[in-house]
Amino acid sequence: MARVAVYPGTFDPVTNGHLDVMVRSLRLFDRVYVGVFDNVSKSVLFSNQERVDMIRQATAHLPGLEVETFHSLLVDYAKARGACAIIRGLRAVSDFDYEFQMTLMNRKLDSMTETVFMMPSEEYVYVSSRLIKEVVGLGGRVTGLVPDFVETALMQHLGKRR
Repeated sequence: MARVAVYPGTFDPVTNGHLDVMVRSLRLFDRVYVGVFDNVSKSVLFSNQERVDMIRQATAHLPGLEVETFHSLLVDYAKARGACAIIRGLRAVSDFDYEFQMTLMNRKLDSMTETVFMMPSEEYVYVSSRLIKEVVGLGGRVTGLVPDFVETALMQHLGKRR
């Protein structure tokens, strides 16, 4: 039986830290569904389709990785995909409080789905989508922190705002 996990997130935009976690997740699981969450309460720069397309372009070489949007409770999405685990990235202690609360709520909603915390490689520990957008929005470069085509898309979107 295949070991299936979901890796949910907004991915606005996808970073090399996200991609690092995706690659390493495939060492633990046979199939990983990257669930791009359509969070109506969160203001995003890129549309759902743009975010899905960017992740698909960056991960086209990774067999076993599927990218799609979801609009439901995370545990319901995981159950619908046959996942035994939810993958969550942790960069720093500051991420832990939020992730801890979410994990306990998910466990309350579905005690059969486990959460697996993964830290990105050292070179990406400080990288967040929010910080990436802020740097580009202020005219900085994020080469090496996101795929090149993502940096180009960021400059196109955020250049219009300056």
